[in-house]
Amino acid sequence: MPVITAAPLVVSEEQRAELSRMAASSVLPHRQVVQARALLWAGDGVANEEIARRSAVDSDTVRRWRKRFIDKGTAGVGVIAKGRGRRSWLPPGTVEEVLRLTREELPADGSTHWTTRSLAARVGVGKDAVARIWADHNLKPWRVETFKVSNDPQFEDKLVDVVGLYLNPPVRAAVFSFDEKTQCQALDRTQPSLPLKPGRAGTMTHDYKRNGTIDLFAAMDLTTGQVLTEFRKTHKGADVLRFFKQMDAAVPRGLSVHVVLDNLSAHSAPEVTRWLAHKDRRRWHLHFTPTSSSWLNLVERWFKELTDKRLRRGRFTSVADLTDAITVWAGHWNADPKPFVWKATAQEIITKVQRGRATLHQIKTQTDH
Repeated sequence: MPVITAAPLVVSEEQRAELSRMAASSVLPHRQVVQARALLWAGDGVANEEIARRSAVDSDTVRRWRKRFIDKGTAGVGVIAKGRGRRSWLPPGTVEEVLRLTREELPADGSTHWTTRSLAARVGVGKDAVARIWADHNLKPWRVETFKVSNDPQFEDKLVDVVGLYLNPPVRAAVFSFDEKTQCQALDRTQPSLPLKPGRAGTMTHDYKRNGTIDLFAAMDLTTGQVLTEFRKTHKGADVLRFFKQMDAAVPRGLSVHVVLDNLSAHSAPEVTRWLAHKDRRRWHLHFTPTSSSWLNLVERWFKELTDKRLRRGRFTSVADLTDAITVWAGHWNADPKPFVWKATAQEIITKVQRGRATLHQIKTQTDH
């Protein structure tokens, strides 16, 4: 059946791109998605009656959508006019009170956070109403994320140094991100995992047997993504020195060596300092991350890959079994390495940290008073 056409709605290229984004969205309100889709059809010349049929509305509604778009552009798509729409059945001030309690107070029983039921009982509404208010204002009090704002007095200088190395690495240089993953545990489960089948996730017993630990040293070449590894029983200065010598042997002569690392005391042990001070190590340059800033060390991202894909669900009957597993996994990684690309600028990070410090100072000031 041919589609009846009409005078196309005038839609600019920028407006069409924005309407297409709205129409394809899975998070915008349903009315906004429907209206955006309808206006795209109107821009193609589809008749109002046909658009109304496709959108499950009447043709007068489509005409109002078109008129509002002509008057307000994409800013008016999906917007409910003042005085129209569903009236709230909640008592006046309920939303404000729910938001205030969620952000500023804790339950009287000493719980660390509100649930929908506890807050609903406090305010005198249903739990679903609390859930909707939280969703509308993107509040998730049941979740918690860890953080730590660095108190390093040289935070900005160290940050600029490391991020500058990531974004603008020097020419004729090998740039490494180095760290130790200490106390890697050879864990074996007390029973075999159940077979995977539809409707059931992978399984493993909650209890385990400890079969020893090992320290993993790793240095990622930030240009190629390849990783040098070594296993040691400890992570003292002598162990760090041995690994530095391994890195030095892996870098061709004529290239400088830049290493991003944290402030572990072993990284500045006397034997390491003496070795670096030798005239043959003038090509070596260490770049220390600020304290409490492990997120700034890119090799940590590789450790996460290793943990998620090989260690967390692995079963290891001995330390030798564990080291063999890591060696095989790292070997496959190096056969097809994927370097991690740093994108955030130092100024962007400093701005966020300054906001965090200001918030912490405000909280501390309020607590002190």
